[in-house]
Amino acid sequence: MKERITMKKLALILSFVLFSSSAFAGSCPMMAKSLDAKIAEAQELRDAGMKAHDSGDHKNSVELFNKALEMFKG
Repeated sequence: MKERITMKKLALILSFVLFSSSAFAGSCPMMAKSLDAKIAEAQELRDAGMKAHDSGDHKNSVELFNKALEMFKG
């Protein structure tokens, strides 16, 4: 037996979808801040890696670069 979707049910479903998507939209600035912090930390590791490279400490340079790259995996 097929049940017809009434206007009341349709309105309820649509309002739920609209309000839930706007709730997720509010988290965008928090996500951006989190990403900015991660980028800043990776930039610091990158800069330290280049400094180590320029001074001839290639082992440390590679470790720092790998740390920075690991931040963006997963």
